[in-house]
Amino acid sequence: MKILTFSGATPAEALKKAQLEVGEEAMLIETREVQKKSLGKSALYEIVVGVEEHTIPKTKSKIEEPLMKQRPLAQKSSDVLYNISEAAKQISKIAEVTEEERVPRHTPIRESEDLKRIKEEIEKLGDKVKLIQNMFWSEKSPKTTAAIPPEFAEIYRLAQQSGMDQGHLDEIMHLTLEHMPSKMRESSETVKRYFQVLMRKMIPVRLETSPKPGGKKVIMLVGPTGVGKTTSIAKLAARFSYLLEKKYKVGLVVLDTYRIGAVEQLMQYARMMKLGIETVVDPPEFSSALNALRYSDYILIDTMGSSPYDKGKIEKIYECLRDNNTDYSVDVVLVMPSSIKYDDLKATYENFAPLGIDTMMFTKLDETRGFGNIFSLVYDTKVPISYFSVGQEVPEDLVVATSDFLVECLMNGFGKGEDA
Repeated sequence: MKILTFSGATPAEALKKAQLEVGEEAMLIETREVQKKSLGKSALYEIVVGVEEHTIPKTKSKIEEPLMKQRPLAQKSSDVLYNISEAAKQISKIAEVTEEERVPRHTPIRESEDLKRIKEEIEKLGDKVKLIQNMFWSEKSPKTTAAIPPEFAEIYRLAQQSGMDQGHLDEIMHLTLEHMPSKMRESSETVKRYFQVLMRKMIPVRLETSPKPGGKKVIMLVGPTGVGKTTSIAKLAARFSYLLEKKYKVGLVVLDTYRIGAVEQLMQYARMMKLGIETVVDPPEFSSALNALRYSDYILIDTMGSSPYDKGKIEKIYECLRDNNTDYSVDVVLVMPSSIKYDDLKATYENFAPLGIDTMMFTKLDETRGFGNIFSLVYDTKVPISYFSVGQEVPEDLVVATSDFLVECLMNGFGKGEDA
């Protein structure tokens, strides 16, 4: 085996040089950063690959385009390109795993080479049928100069129908077509698995952590009217006080004095779970309410629902946060329904953003079959997800966010009661 080294401003650029020079048969041995990016200097990465000498092309004619026509990689997408390259390395054995799953553990006789070839042709034919079912690729493909493999038709259709923003989908597809190893394109199944791994790496989530000894967590839920904030507060209260290994003390604060029904509903939950509850009418009362619940490990705050465009109500919530003179840091969670389109999700986020959104929570997952809108919002804002609400039952229908759960919903739909 011959060891070769290639360098570039990003790992993806170095990998592309290696693929152009020695083809797809090279085995990646190591990736290292040689020079960090600094003022006046660009970063420099090296990758080390190994390749069997008999597979190295003896001569390779290469026609370079004029410099003015060459298309450089966009600097703003370098991080995404690096993630895609990393994903390619980590799932390079997908094809092997797929084959292991198809072959029975106890095979009585060894399959002949002819039989294997016939099976491969049948699989390819199946992919062609999927292409026809997914309609004509040329009408729906992203704007890219690269040839579109038919195996990508199914994954593109699924992502498009999920409600993912078209610009995000085209960008991801374009980058993938440039950097996905050719071996990963053998079938629509391996392409789908590649996408699942790739999207998991692009979804930030906030891991649930317990309060530190002697400390407390203060969580405020904000969002539009009717998204399920009060029910979500009840689910979180039940989770922290009854469902975890340690039973924590939980206190509730209500800012939603505009809706009498919401106050009564939360007070009923508080009585059932024997929780302390405080109401706040004016912002100066906010700190007093927090201090009154200082014995609690968790303080959960329900706020008045409002239209994303009702700046008056959002301003009142902001005044409460501004007037907080306690030592408690408030974690602001934006609650939004998963059943609205991406543009509406984005507008809602932008109008509540002045409150300083720490995480997002999505409700009504049982009322929709498209989840690409959630992916696009997280991809666009980079704000992590903390929880999903998947129904009205308290406390059962609450899921701690994971990227695996969202990708499974996006690719295969949400099924209540099914493992995601």
